[in-house]
Amino acid sequence: QVRLVESGGDPVQPGGSLRLSCRAEGFVLGQHAVGWVRQAPGKEREGVACITHRDGSTYTADSVKGRFNISRDNAASMVYLQMNNLKSEDTAVYYCGGGRELPNCDATWPATWGQGTRVTVSS
Repeated sequence: QVRLVESGGDPVQPGGSLRLSCRAEGFVLGQHAVGWVRQAPGKEREGVACITHRDGSTYTADSVKGRFNISRDNAASMVYLQMNNLKSEDTAVYYCGGGRELPNCDATWPATWGQGTRVTVSS
């Protein structure tokens, strides 16, 4: 069964850091592009960061550029999102996705998605 399982979401204070993890099950991670999208309360889902499988190219949304970094460990079937200098506007449920191709790193990407992990940034 193809599945993606996120973890690492937690409450955190502004300026803090978190690392989200995503475990891929049932498929070879190295043959898929992977990425993260998020959905804040009352807002539409938006792309955060993605990484291809062919050449490791990354895409990072302007809103998180310089603060968030996506990485992958194909041997361990894991995808990570390192989030630094968190802001209140980063509060959202973060979803990990994977797909054979990566036409767009956003909510329209026809990927397989996990159930999400919640990040709350608040003082």
